[in-house]
Parts: sequence; structure tokens; C-alpha cells
Amino acid sequence: MQTTTSCNILTTEKYAVNPHKHSFLFMDEKQEFALRLAAAMRDAGYEPRPSVLEAQFNIRYMGRPVTYQAVTRWLKGEAIPAQDKLQVLADWLKVEPHILRFGGQPLFSIQEKKKRWDAALSGPEREVLEAFINLPAEQKKIVRSVILTFAQAYALNAPRGL
Repeated sequence: MQTTTSCNILTTEKYAVNPHKHSFLFMDEKQEFALRLAAAMRDAGYEPRPSVLEAQFNIRYMGRPVTYQAVTRWLKGEAIPAQDKLQVLADWLKVEPHILRFGGQPLFSIQEKKKRWDAALSGPEREVLEAFINLPAEQKKIVRSVILTFAQAYALNAPRGL
């Protein structure tokens, strides 16, 4: 179910990317992180400005203080903080660290792919895959080689235009 948050972000999960401002296809992970960070700051009642982020972060971080330039790069989508800093941000903003770092959509995509994979396997195929998984490593190598050889031979002899 899609909802709209107070910061006008169309979302199937919290902290998604605004599809009207940015293309999912061309946005890199740093830019996506910056959008999630800004949305999380707004949701926590903070203005997403470097000075606010620097002050609030450094109050909570036990390591070496981060600079204004570093947090500016986070908010501009030029850098992603290290894991220890990401954990502090997540704790402060009350967001799961993996959601802040990666968003919710990749997990959803993985679950959808698993559902499609499970639905595509018939009983005999599932039985063969489970047997393969339980083989010792050396036997797995042999079976893999046989399957790939058959697949290559089929690709060479397959009727064209199918």
C-alpha cells in the first residue's frame, strides 16, 4: 500500500525516494542515502541542515567529532558515513540502520524474487536442488560441470528464433 508522508514522499515504505524529483534508475546509493537521511531528520523534528546534523551527531558520537564538511557531504549525497557513524545516526533518528543505509525496497525486492523462485520450482526440480545442496563440495563441482556442459550444448543446438 502506498502512502504519502508529511514531506511529500510517495512511499511503499518509509524513507523511499521521491519519484517526482528523482529517477530510481539513475540515482546512486549516496544520493538515495542523502534523501533518506534528510527525511529521517525531518521525521524526528530536525531541519536537515549541515549545522544541525553536525551539532546533534557530535553530541552523541563518542569518536572523533565529524566536521561540517563531512556532514554536508552526507546531506548532498556525496558520501555515506562509516558503519559506526551510521549506527549513531540511526539510534538518534530512531530508524533501523539498514533502512537508513539501504532503504526498505531492496529487502522487498529480495523477498519478491524468492517468492517467484519458489513458485517456479516444481516438486521434482526442488527435490534435485535440495539433493544438490546436500552433496559434498567435490561432487557439487562435478554436477555443476555436467549441467553447464549440457546447457552449452543445448544453446548451440537450440532452434533459432525461440
